[in-house]
Amino acid sequence: MKAVRVTRYGAPDVLEPAELPVPVPGEGEVAIDVTHAAVGLIDVLIRRGDFAGHGLPMQPPYTPGIEAAGTVRAVGAGVTTLRPGDRVATLSIATGGGYAEVMIAPAAATFRLPDGLDPAQAVAALPNATTAVLALTRAITLPPDAKVLVTGATGALASVFPAIAKRLGAREVVGTVRSAARIAEAERLGFDRAVLFDSLDAPEFDVVIDPVGGELRGRALGLLADMGRLVAVGSADRSGHTIDSNTLWFGNRGIVGFAVGMFLQRTPASAAPAAAEAMAAVADGSIKLAVETYPLDRAADTHARMEAGGVSGRLILAMR
Repeated sequence: MKAVRVTRYGAPDVLEPAELPVPVPGEGEVAIDVTHAAVGLIDVLIRRGDFAGHGLPMQPPYTPGIEAAGTVRAVGAGVTTLRPGDRVATLSIATGGGYAEVMIAPAAATFRLPDGLDPAQAVAALPNATTAVLALTRAITLPPDAKVLVTGATGALASVFPAIAKRLGAREVVGTVRSAARIAEAERLGFDRAVLFDSLDAPEFDVVIDPVGGELRGRALGLLADMGRLVAVGSADRSGHTIDSNTLWFGNRGIVGFAVGMFLQRTPASAAPAAAEAMAAVADGSIKLAVETYPLDRAADTHARMEAGGVSGRLILAMR
């Protein structure tokens, strides 16, 4: 089968085409004939080696691709929830494998798609929407009638939070952008308001969702109301930032880290109910993302685009 392999950490050109044997599922696993795989920032960071030594099992040589959709080819021993022929999407955090014509995924992290749902749209939205559900129900409990701020509003992960937060009872979801040119785009994604981050100065938000990180994370803490919570769901800035814990104490604020991959590795049973909520939002059109599709042999180009920044929506690899 055709696949893309990473044999060493490095720049996008370490993504190399390969011919591999068709894999066979083990106990609790399914084999999927992949039709679409999403290209995420996490794929880029793992490929570069940014997470080496942080406990992620994907180390060279490996096949990238955490988010994929396709059709179940075969099921392993003990799998009763899926059968060959089912249209599915998977969030295969532990092993990746989606940049290939056939991948192996845990059955517990693989979900049947509703009839009529476009697999490209499913893989574009479902994994991030599942992350949003878990961030707002497990990392924290979204307060009733909450006012929510999301940084980096036009990013792939940030863009699903308006729909999910509203489904969970949020009163208002505000997104921040880096330039005025992005305001209209963010509002099309469902934010009630989109603003330049620097225009905010009042501690008015019950929840801040921050996939950006860096120095902006410290500033975002100052926008929380009393007993507000910031959920760190990513680090697109790719730099660390030190926060004075006294600002949490005196400000009656809190910060919670949420790495969905690590969480689902430890608590796989959490995936199914969160995915069901996310799937409903995708299926009813509450979440609909812009998608750019590339052939598998252009995986390196998609990573280069991700590193260059400015991508709106999702980049998707199509197997055929």
